[in-house]
Amino acid sequence: MEQYEPDRPSPAQLAAFHRSLRNGRASLTRRSLLRASAGGALAVGGLGALSGCGIPAAGKTQGGVSAEDHSAKEKTINFSNWTEYMDVDESEKHHPTLDAFTRRTGIKVKYTEDINDNVEFFGKIKPQLAAGQDTGRDIIVVTDWLAARLIRFGWVQKLDASNLPHAYANLSQQFRNPDWDPGRAYSYPWQGISTVIAYNKKALDGEKVESISDMLDNPKLKGRVGFLSEMRDSIGMTLLDMGKDPAKFTDDDYDAAIARLQK
Repeated sequence: MEQYEPDRPSPAQLAAFHRSLRNGRASLTRRSLLRASAGGALAVGGLGALSGCGIPAAGKTQGGVSAEDHSAKEKTINFSNWTEYMDVDESEKHHPTLDAFTRRTGIKVKYTEDINDNVEFFGKIKPQLAAGQDTGRDIIVVTDWLAARLIRFGWVQKLDASNLPHAYANLSQQFRNPDWDPGRAYSYPWQGISTVIAYNKKALDGEKVESISDMLDNPKLKGRVGFLSEMRDSIGMTLLDMGKDPAKFTDDDYDAAIARLQK
């Protein structure tokens, strides 16, 4: 049995949402629009699955041992990230920030842009982590709800704050103590960007699109609207458009938002 996070949909709700995307509203790819939610970097360890069917509280996992520093001997780090989340040069073949890191530390970065969806990526790495196997990744970047889940399962290693003095000193106070990772013991913020609406002004002859209603109720856009597959982005925007608070919505509000997208 798997326990779901409070902000995560049930399997039935998730299926309904994806049906709404398939019915004429295909989800956008990561390359067509930057996904819009806070992301966190995690040190991944193959620590095995927790016993029992429940998920323990954050900060009380079996993955509570700080990762050892092997940088003196191991000169390669494997880093998985979302597409378009790292700076590139004009040739689009090199990442200046990662190159600067290598010059400064002597550690090469094997950088892979293989994360396009949280649920999809979780399904890819879950079997390996549950079996205590190496995923081939040292650092991954996922959205906060998935970071919380991985921490609760005990599948990530604790960060050693003594090796990250500048990181914590430069971190804004509002990001230092999330309830799912008190004191940032296991994760570190990567980016936080707003959910946005993007549209082609020329295709609408100058009409403005400033809300979900503007997109869904305009006959010119019928069958031409795309939504991100991330539930909190797409459903959150829809709830706001319906005058609901995405942080305090009811089951009926949620079902109404799903129905709004399926209409």
